[in-house]
Amino acid sequence: MTPLARILALPVRGYRAVFSPWVGFNCRYQPTCSAYALEALERHGALRGGWLTLRRIGRCHPLGGSGIDNVPD
Repeated sequence: MTPLARILALPVRGYRAVFSPWVGFNCRYQPTCSAYALEALERHGALRGGWLTLRRIGRCHPLGGSGIDNVPD
């Protein structure tokens, strides 16, 4: 993982440690958005991985889809 991607992953890891247990497991997609974000940042780096993460979070709303949504290669 690039240094910038590690920095971008810190808030995601913080969310998973602090807020995720309180919110519960109500994610519409598999893998969850936080797991998707960490995998995208690890595979694609900060710029492309960050863009993929923002797109995924943008799709996660009541009128959005659901199901399996893996990180593209």
